[in-house]
Amino acid sequence: MRAQTYQRVLLKIGGESLAGEDGFSIGPTRARAVADRIVEARALNVEIAIVIGGGNFWRGGEMPTMARSTADYIGMLGTVMNALALQEALESVGVPTRVQTAIEMREVAEPYIRRKAMAHLEQGRVVIFAAGTGNPFFTTDTAGALRAMEINAEALLKATKVDGAYTDDPEVNPNATRLDEITYLEALNRGLRIMDATAFSLCMDNDLPIVVFRLEDPGSLQRVLTGERVGTVIAA
Repeated sequence: MRAQTYQRVLLKIGGESLAGEDGFSIGPTRARAVADRIVEARALNVEIAIVIGGGNFWRGGEMPTMARSTADYIGMLGTVMNALALQEALESVGVPTRVQTAIEMREVAEPYIRRKAMAHLEQGRVVIFAAGTGNPFFTTDTAGALRAMEINAEALLKATKVDGAYTDDPEVNPNATRLDEITYLEALNRGLRIMDATAFSLCMDNDLPIVVFRLEDPGSLQRVLTGERVGTVIAA
């Protein structure tokens, strides 16, 4: 096995990764599959933090008659449900885990405290950040970029349904080609819909590399962490 490239990373997972067969709610089998991938990666002694979305419960953009702020807050609550489900799946296979939320709900999770999160990571726990940034109008991708920088992560690993960034949507356009490496500016100029512009800009301003890959592929997370070229690298 090649030398590790990363010692601490932030893994951004969409809520759809936990969805059941109908594409909604939480499928215990899917949650366990994500937990198994993280178990494999922890064998490399890499510190892993996670930001999870809530798309399997709620997509505020599909509610045009609702105030954006209200829709976003509902979505944040969806991410908390996903975080608790993933925590349960991880701990069922022996992985110590902490959930921290940007909106306080002390009965079910810790409030987000940067130094406490870093202490958990140093003690070998997986930390799951929920409720996005705690503010409306910001996506969980932006929350992922923000938390990655706050905890001094060395990379933002963006798990998607496809195995990297493409010139077009490969599920729609069979002629789309995968990009092995691209700069932040190129990603913004091409309008790649991997993450929103705010998340890209945060990573660019702070020189935080992004690796886009498919988490479902066996061993893909391990390969990223050990320096293999997997998916697409977005960097300066």
